[in-house]
Amino acid sequence: MKILVVEDKKVVQEKLQAVLTSQGHSVDIAINGLDALAKVQKADYQLYIIDHLMPLMNGIQLTKNLKNNPVYTDIPVIFMTTQGTHTLKAFPEFEFFHAVIDKPIDEQHFIEMLAEFSPASSEYQTLQLNA
Repeated sequence: MKILVVEDKKVVQEKLQAVLTSQGHSVDIAINGLDALAKVQKADYQLYIIDHLMPLMNGIQLTKNLKNNPVYTDIPVIFMTTQGTHTLKAFPEFEFFHAVIDKPIDEQHFIEMLAEFSPASSEYQTLQLNA
């Protein structure tokens, strides 16, 4: 899969890129929401992995922008947060996230979660058919 990781911290970018490429995925990095919006206009991605708190445009604002654009609305979002999944449930944008993962990221859990979004995954295909 071609994946866009949107994360402002270099150490997290490097860790995610290493994990994703080790699983055979192609990865682009954006450092904030504005950078991500520019990149999605230039490339086709099958998955977005978006951090919550970033400068210029945070992850919630970015996800809302993506999901309100028919070109990007069907692309799944894994949302990362240090705030705890329970705090995100209060946001109306929570419905836009296909999965939420707490930081620091548990690598094994992340790999298992990632497999659910593979185009070959029957669960992913079911999600797409029911959308």
